[in-house]
Amino acid sequence: MAKWLQSGRRRDICALLYDEGPLRGQSLKTRLEDHYDARIDSQSFYAGLESLAEKGFVERTTDGIHDAYVLTDAGERRVRDHFEWMRERIE
Repeated sequence: MAKWLQSGRRRDICALLYDEGPLRGQSLKTRLEDHYDARIDSQSFYAGLESLAEKGFVERTTDGIHDAYVLTDAGERRVRDHFEWMRERIE
């Protein structure tokens, strides 16, 4: 498994972007906080996004004055691969 998927938060960010992307950073953070039912430290959250972008799994674009994020093709492949791995374990 690629190291970027070892972080549950990064997996969840990618899953949200796969389902709903592109999303502004704050919208993505809010959706994740709603899912976890807990506040996420902004610095930690954006560091995770930056790491995903540096590795080529997420692309940062500009939406007006805000940054928006979308999965790259490589990111989409990794989400699908992880989903298949999970599906095989559950069945």
